Amino acid sequence: MWIIRGLRKGVLTSEYPKRVSEEELPFSFPLEAPAECPFGAVEDGWLDYRKCINCRLCSVPFGQKTGLSEVKNPLPFRKSLHVFFLDVGTCHACNREVALLHSPNYDVHRLKIFFTPTPKHADVLLVAGCPTDGMIPVLKEAYELMPEPKRVLVLGACANGALCGRKVEDFVPVDGYVPGCPPSPVQIIEGLLKAAGRDVE
Repeated sequence: MWIIRGLRKGVLTSEYPKRVSEEELPFSFPLEAPAECPFGAVEDGWLDYRKCINCRLCSVPFGQKTGLSEVKNPLPFRKSLHVFFLDVGTCHACNREVALLHSPNYDVHRLKIFFTPTPKHADVLLVAGCPTDGMIPVLKEAYELMPEPKRVLVLGACANGALCGRKVEDFVPVDGYVPGCPPSPVQIIEGLLKAAGRDVE
């Protein structure tokens, strides 16, 4: 029965990065007059995507496309990428989006992206959440255990200081940001591909 149902549905895996559907993109909404943001995401009347949690309590003009990840220093990799995910204090929303990367719909293994259970084997440290007192030493230790060359990719608004004022970059060097609250799986994949030095359309 399940085999027949699967054959009828066909391939459901996302075609990203070749193609992306509207449903996979992050939520956006029209904005009008500038206003102050309670989370510090508005600077000089423009929105800092790294801190925006899409609360809709403000109205500011968009200066660029919603949800673009940013990587300053990509790795010189063209093949496989190994990622260690670390939660330093989240509400678990980002964790659920990361978990979706392993689902048949996104299947990051097709893009040669693999998650490792130890930072000793990781190329990228993917960090989510507001750094808590108990997790700051863990974050620093995970970074130190990673072999060179290594990169840190920050995930979501909390890790960028939106809610608690603490940023991951206050404790370890950060090479890239994936904005959102939480970021969509497509945004996370985009950030990882950029961190690997792969071209993303």
